[in-house]
Amino acid sequence: MENVVEFKKVTKEFKEFSLNNMDLQVKQGYVTGFIGANGAGKSTTIKMIMNLLKPDSGEVKVFGLDYQTHEKEIKERIGFVYDSNVFYEGLNLKDIKRIVGPAYKRWDNELFYRYTEQFQLPLNKAIKTFSKGMQMKASLAIALSHHAELIIMDEPTAGLDPIFRRELLDLLQELMIDSRRTIFFSTHITTDLDRIADYIALMQNGELVFHHSVHEMEDHYALVKGGLDLLDRDTEKAFLHIKRASTGFEALTDDLNSIKKIFGDSVVIERASLEEIMYYLKGEKQHA
Repeated sequence: MENVVEFKKVTKEFKEFSLNNMDLQVKQGYVTGFIGANGAGKSTTIKMIMNLLKPDSGEVKVFGLDYQTHEKEIKERIGFVYDSNVFYEGLNLKDIKRIVGPAYKRWDNELFYRYTEQFQLPLNKAIKTFSKGMQMKASLAIALSHHAELIIMDEPTAGLDPIFRRELLDLLQELMIDSRRTIFFSTHITTDLDRIADYIALMQNGELVFHHSVHEMEDHYALVKGGLDLLDRDTEKAFLHIKRASTGFEALTDDLNSIKKIFGDSVVIERASLEEIMYYLKGEKQHA
């Protein structure tokens, strides 16, 4: 199985928003970073992966299966990591284990206790006493304890302090030693993905703008800086978006080879960060 998640021509209409004709493949054994501004369609996509929303048209498959006939089997194999408490706040982790464990065929008590110890989570304290970071770690421990093959993380680092964020990213790197495990990591903190992502998918206004490996992005996307005298109707076609100033221009391209052929050494070419790519792609193209 190459793709853990497959969207084929998926559309979902809301009153003021729509997901349009979306094709997405999440590859097994890799970390896919799912990025986009608030309202871009990330949460809608995740809800359809989880079968919390159904598409109006198109097809969603998880592990090569459809929810209509294999819902329980699919959900057995998914772990959803929340960034806040989703359990009754008076419960402790032992209580939660007693409630959640029997719901999964592959629940592993030994693994649960191993992760709660590794994450330094108290078993007998009420969840309401946990910090935001501890609540997220508890959610991750539960997901791992039933041997989830697909771990979906929705803004897991939002609101965490820098040290805790670093610890989480280190932990995720360790988890990916198991090549059967797949992580789908939705975030607007793009710097987190620079360290752990293998693939990046960008959503914008209900559209999947691109889905590339990080190596493809490094090979194609770049920031280009130069003098305004270099721009004309033909050269502008090499850019996705151009920002002009009195001192010159800065532009985003996804065709680095063409830029080198057109401009040679007359421009400065820099690696484009994910944040810069998101920023420039929000603007409309400067050419037809």
